[in-house]
Amino acid sequence: MLRTDETGASESGGRPRIAPAPRRSALERCLDVPVAEFADRYWSKAALLTPQASQVAITQGTSQGFADLFSTGAVDELISRRGLRTPFLRMAKNGSVLASASFTRSGGSGASIADQVADDKVLAQLAGGATLVLQALHRTWPPLIEFGTELAGELGHPVQINAYITPPQNQGFAAHYDTHDVFVLQVSGSKQWTIHPPVLQDPLPNQTWDLRKPEVEARAAEKPLLETVLQPGDALYLPRGFLHSAVAQGEVSIHLTVGVHPLTAYDLAKELIDAAANDRELRRSLPMGVDVTDVQALTEHVRSAAERLASAVNGASPERMESVARRVGRRHKGETRPQPLAPLAQLTALRALEHRTPLRLRSGLRPAIRRAGERVNVEVLDSTINFPVLVHEALLMAMTGAEFRPCDLPNLDDDDQLVLTRRLLREGIVVPGGDIPGA
Repeated sequence: MLRTDETGASESGGRPRIAPAPRRSALERCLDVPVAEFADRYWSKAALLTPQASQVAITQGTSQGFADLFSTGAVDELISRRGLRTPFLRMAKNGSVLASASFTRSGGSGASIADQVADDKVLAQLAGGATLVLQALHRTWPPLIEFGTELAGELGHPVQINAYITPPQNQGFAAHYDTHDVFVLQVSGSKQWTIHPPVLQDPLPNQTWDLRKPEVEARAAEKPLLETVLQPGDALYLPRGFLHSAVAQGEVSIHLTVGVHPLTAYDLAKELIDAAANDRELRRSLPMGVDVTDVQALTEHVRSAAERLASAVNGASPERMESVARRVGRRHKGETRPQPLAPLAQLTALRALEHRTPLRLRSGLRPAIRRAGERVNVEVLDSTINFPVLVHEALLMAMTGAEFRPCDLPNLDDDDQLVLTRRLLREGIVVPGGDIPGA
């Protein structure tokens, strides 16, 4: 879009100026449909191919592919300069994972480890047709740390990010399915993908494809649901359970696989069962002399246990249900890494803190604030931080995610505003912000 003054001239005096393109969120970059439509029609239900992620973005000037997230240069740096160790990388060929000794060696003087990546060995394996897998890049590569944190926040489920580097005309893994959803983001080169419907809908983490090899092989021999070549900038969403395989084309292919590990109703049910351990009848021993080979007799005990379990769950107090929900939420929040914290920058901010210093909530932290009598508990990661109740309203403001200054915090005098913000900085809950307009 061109923006000009009323005469048609640009603000610089001659040529029209192109207005900056609106920023697209992490999830929007992976889709060519509105987020609401994706949530309703595709999430956990159907595959979605987004060519050049997407043509709409190209015409609006907002598409840049995924080169800002990862590249061939990133691969070379990670392999040659970052000192990666297993399990942050693995290699595979013809559907089999290679022994780590084939691409690692001792770290040398001063590093008493035996599994550091060996760049020359990786080169030899790639030249021989093996696929390189760089794992957990949401922990090790800065652009993907930021992207993964934002995407997890939008989806509400933890994510992991791996990169697959495959030489031309080679296949790293045979047809299989994952027990998590995936977004495939093609970075460079091209790869032909073959997709088949699930042999098991919505598989759980312990229901892996190798337990159903005959069914998987038979399904993979059928006509595919989708067969396409992903080019740089293309994206593909696959719900868990969809069979897939991929073969690199005429050059080295690099793609990112963003795995989404969903919280399921089964996870909640397991927590309720664990909570039912407080029911003494369920803890009682079966009668002495029970014959475990008598299916009919044992079935009666199973029926009795099921009835008691249903009673224990249905009779659970609201407090117990809330306790289960809090425990599940806290555990799953801990599986998503928040914005990286810079310890030295935090210390500097502590020393320089003033009433008009801009601050903001640490991205991706998702704290929970709970009032308990005359105290307020803030739950973050694996910690619970306790505050006096008088700062409750100030904490609510600081946790909104909007930028604020100590002088903005309500119901506190000047000294208390600084005391609270120092504590939030020291605990890594807030981080230094940018300039606040009008300050």
